[in-house]
Amino acid sequence: MRQKVINLLNEARSRELSAINQYMIHHYELEDRDFGKLSSKIKEIAIAEMKHAEKLAERILFLKGEPTSKPDATPKKGQEIPEMLATDMAIERQAVKMYNEAAVLCASERDQKSKDLFEELLYEEEKHIHFFESIKNHVDQLGETYLATLTGK
Repeated sequence: MRQKVINLLNEARSRELSAINQYMIHHYELEDRDFGKLSSKIKEIAIAEMKHAEKLAERILFLKGEPTSKPDATPKKGQEIPEMLATDMAIERQAVKMYNEAAVLCASERDQKSKDLFEELLYEEEKHIHFFESIKNHVDQLGETYLATLTGK
């Protein structure tokens, strides 16, 4: 029982580590292109993912497991903003799917604390999806005009 949950927690942690790497690359690239407002928000989401990774590690340690430090994906670099947003939405959607499934498995394993953790993370990932979708919709509808509002600090 415990090992199944530890494996799930580590899989989630690995995904969070990948998300952190991807979002920080997007943060740096956007900052370099003078999209400071968008860059700052992406950095905030990366920091939220760092907190998720920390919570997962703490739960793994509580269950006497060893937290992974390996991301599960290589970050993409050099994307245009619409591609960045699509990449970021895909990361969040995968997390939502996994966390829904993980919460169900934790419930079947009678691990309420891990289930609660996955549900908490799920809620936060859904907020991230909403943010990315909102920005993407504005970019799709308004193009360069909207992007100009995201420049500067």
